Amino acid sequence: MTDTLARVRRALTTPPAPPPGPRLRTNLDTDFLKLVACISMAVDHVGGALFPEAAVFRWLGRPAFPLFCYCMTVGLLYTRSVGRYLLRLGIFAVVSQPFYILAFHPPEAFLANLTNWNIFFTLFLSLLAMEGLRSRRWWLFAAGLFVVSWWNFDYGGTGVQLMAIFYLCRNRPGLGALLYGLTYATAFLWGDPADPLSLTIGGLTADWTCFALLAAPLIFLRTHTGVRIPKWCFYGFYPAHLAVLAVLRNVL
Repeated sequence: MTDTLARVRRALTTPPAPPPGPRLRTNLDTDFLKLVACISMAVDHVGGALFPEAAVFRWLGRPAFPLFCYCMTVGLLYTRSVGRYLLRLGIFAVVSQPFYILAFHPPEAFLANLTNWNIFFTLFLSLLAMEGLRSRRWWLFAAGLFVVSWWNFDYGGTGVQLMAIFYLCRNRPGLGALLYGLTYATAFLWGDPADPLSLTIGGLTADWTCFALLAAPLIFLRTHTGVRIPKWCFYGFYPAHLAVLAVLRNVL
């Protein structure tokens, strides 16, 4: 009887193992990465909504998007149902859209910014494109990439580019880190000194996207923090923090 109770207790307290899938040599500590990404994103959005003149908020926010893209790629490889994954993203994208607009724009500009799509829409289309790549349905890959690149989606086609690197280099972290580094190292070539968000050191000006390089060690080096957070917390955090920012912005 004692052994049976112990087994039940372990089943209730131990997180389930991921379903069978391709073995990864990059970081699988995704709950920790999502937590870092949420904090980074919140700092970025606080800066964008309340302190747009303070560049440091935006710099600290640059690792968020690559971390989310990486976690989405891991999810694509291990999820039991890509369809349900896409459905969750789609629902939260729609729920978050009003808060996303009001967090960064005055209420009178709501309709004018209705088609400035939030990051959940970008992640939805990026995941759809990557499912096309994974399953070799090239029309699906092309359609997802085309839509996210040519309409007004936050980060555009960068999500597909990053997820393709993470997916194709999942067992070659050295090559993945190199390609990821090259993606953002170009920021050191076209920084605009007139942009208040750029980083200027001496005579060199780097575009603010260079701070996305801070995410590389977390993605390509393994961590074992043991952090476990219910997945719905991560989904719910996005519209919740935008709603708080929308209230603060319009009150202040």
